[in-house]
Amino acid sequence: MHGEYKVPGGKLVVADLEVVGDHVRSAQVSGDFFLEPDDALERINGALAGLPVVTPAAQVAARVRGVLGDGVEMVGFSPEAVAVAVRRALTGATGWHDHAWQFVHDVPREPALQMALDEVLTEQVGSGERPPTLRVWEWDRNAVIIGSFQSVRNEVDLEGAAKNDVTVVRRISGGGAMFVEPGNTITYSLYVPESLVSGLSFVESYAFLDDWVIGALNDLGIAATYQPINDITSPAGKIAGAAQKRFAGGAVLHHVTMAYDMDATKMLQVLRIGREKLSDKGTTSANKRVDPLRSQTGLARTEVIDRMLASFNSRYGLQQGTIDAGTVARAEALVGTKFGTEEWLNRVP
Repeated sequence: MHGEYKVPGGKLVVADLEVVGDHVRSAQVSGDFFLEPDDALERINGALAGLPVVTPAAQVAARVRGVLGDGVEMVGFSPEAVAVAVRRALTGATGWHDHAWQFVHDVPREPALQMALDEVLTEQVGSGERPPTLRVWEWDRNAVIIGSFQSVRNEVDLEGAAKNDVTVVRRISGGGAMFVEPGNTITYSLYVPESLVSGLSFVESYAFLDDWVIGALNDLGIAATYQPINDITSPAGKIAGAAQKRFAGGAVLHHVTMAYDMDATKMLQVLRIGREKLSDKGTTSANKRVDPLRSQTGLARTEVIDRMLASFNSRYGLQQGTIDAGTVARAEALVGTKFGTEEWLNRVP
């Protein structure tokens, strides 16, 4: 059994296991990490021999740590990273290169339809109707998208939303509210099979699925880093927030909204929680704008998107995909029965 894990911001760890019955007979850990002294690798391999295949990742990491002792230097990886690689081997996880990736740079759509498309496209990947897909969204109007479990009245000033012509919708993933303006945000979704994140905890899967875009931002000259549990940030401030939903059909939705150029004054008129978070940070001055991608790259929004797609393509390959009329029709039906209804929006009033 073969498992790979690229440590976010670190090195690749590979676990090749010989499994007999319900135990690991032998193990070979490898990768581009650094490890001293040299014989520490044999100790790690020895610790994995005899391991029951159902051993949780935390216990695998403890077993590895227990044989290393003092004086061992692990650079670019850790006992926890070894444990993830082992669990991915034992669960039959796939890697990025095991899939033929499609991308869709979608046309502008209204917010409720965007929510519905996320559900339909994820289900299509889970059923095998669609290969793993990267979709870049375009918005046809201003919107606030609240998390699946957030309260409308606690998050949104509905009078402020109406004043600023902002549509409020609820998505299927958890997390916090997103404020978007056409042309000022970059939103994308990854629709992936569950096997890609197999062996990863919920938190680990965020870092794993965000790793490519952090690399793309680094290529643009932005010192972007992952900040647990679901933020992408830089020395100049937060760039993006991610949210995720795992489907019973065996697929995962991971979507991210990035700030290209945002009107913070308008945002604070619409988001109640935003006022509390930002009131002590000096961002309530008139006409304040938050523009981490624009100011840090000097590039047009379209160029940033093109460069991001090029980075993904250079890593894993991308083929142009489409969203056909049947898929849109399925999403439109979901708008009528779910995402466009008052019942869904106010499921948490």
